[in-house]
Amino acid sequence: MASKTNPFTFLQQVRAETAKVKWPSRRETSISTIMVLVMVLLASIFFFAADQALGWAISLILNAGA
Repeated sequence: MASKTNPFTFLQQVRAETAKVKWPSRRETSISTIMVLVMVLLASIFFFAADQALGWAISLILNAGA
């Protein structure tokens, strides 16, 4: 069974662990944000094109029997 830690000690431990974290710089955050936005744009273009192509192919197949 784990021993219980009082809230004050817990908050001290959380603060100590937070101090160890290497936070990204503003430049790193900006670059990462831009990269994510570019990838979202590319993915949306790809899925739009795939949707249009599949829609065209399905309509071609369904209209072939008419």
